[in-house]
Amino acid sequence: MIKHEKNVLVVSYYFIFGKMSKIGQKIIIVPASVHVEIQDKTIVVKGSKGTISFTLPRFLSVTQTAGSLLVERKGDTKIQKSSHGLFRSLIANAVSGVETVWSKRLEVIGTGFNVKKQEKGIVLKLGLSHLVVFSPPDEIQLATEENNIIIVSGVDKQKVGEVAQQIKSIKKPDIYKGKGIRYEGEHIKLKPGKKAKTA
Repeated sequence: MIKHEKNVLVVSYYFIFGKMSKIGQKIIIVPASVHVEIQDKTIVVKGSKGTISFTLPRFLSVTQTAGSLLVERKGDTKIQKSSHGLFRSLIANAVSGVETVWSKRLEVIGTGFNVKKQEKGIVLKLGLSHLVVFSPPDEIQLATEENNIIIVSGVDKQKVGEVAQQIKSIKKPDIYKGKGIRYEGEHIKLKPGKKAKTA
């Protein structure tokens, strides 16, 4: 039994770190409209929509050729392999984001619930005793549609995801009726109410 558990653990490690290592080896294609600067361990990616910069770990480096980038690592430890894939993904997302912008959409669901744009942020009415005001970081933009849709956008895919999750956590969907904030199109598995249980 112990041997079986160890085998499963080894397979899991191989799957996670091996997969990330393979991702790290893929070449990143850079469009002519995107400018990349490499200064020692700092990578700066510039495009029409904005700029993103990264500081690489000491065991990673980036080689730039005409129209492409290659992330390379010096060692083969688990951390080095996983970081290899992670930073390759971050840089690839930056190359795309500075030209096309990343976005996530959320829905506000519930009777009397709504969202309104206010300057750079949003104001949420969520059935609480007070309105909720949310202001994003400078590099993130918020927009609304039809009083119940929130659009989070920016050049940094990771930041867009983080801000969308922060907004969602303000009022997570109710487990019985689904009222709250969810990603657009997200399916929420509801629990039966007390009346349904006793019927």
